[in-house]
Amino acid sequence: MKVRPSVAIVENNQVLLMRYRYGNTDVFNLPGGNVDKGETLASTVVRELQEELGIDIELEPMILTGDVIMPEGKEDVLHCVFKAKILNGKPMLNPKETSALEVLWKPIEELDKLDMYPNVGVELQQVLSQGFEYIGKVRQQWH
Repeated sequence: MKVRPSVAIVENNQVLLMRYRYGNTDVFNLPGGNVDKGETLASTVVRELQEELGIDIELEPMILTGDVIMPEGKEDVLHCVFKAKILNGKPMLNPKETSALEVLWKPIEELDKLDMYPNVGVELQQVLSQGFEYIGKVRQQWH
């Protein structure tokens, strides 16, 4: 199983997301990325947000984890979501580092209506008001 850390950055009751396009579907991700050999989860997200969005962050506690069981032939993924704050910079896509089409802020109350990967909009809404949760298997749609 692969581990993918990401962050939930909340400002003015909105969460920072990255938009991708798969087929005819917009899919929204929390900023994050894949762990390099010898790297911690914390150092991964700090590096990924600097590379992909040009921002420095202060990492806060992990707030949510969940397993995405992938289709046959692909490695399953444990998603670990930390809360974070922007210390420096304004989020802007670096096309050399990401295939995302857009970086945007979405209201927390809309997360359950978005097609997300991992598909944790409902759980993220809850955890941002109630605290950490291991959600088990994520109900993921495939495009």
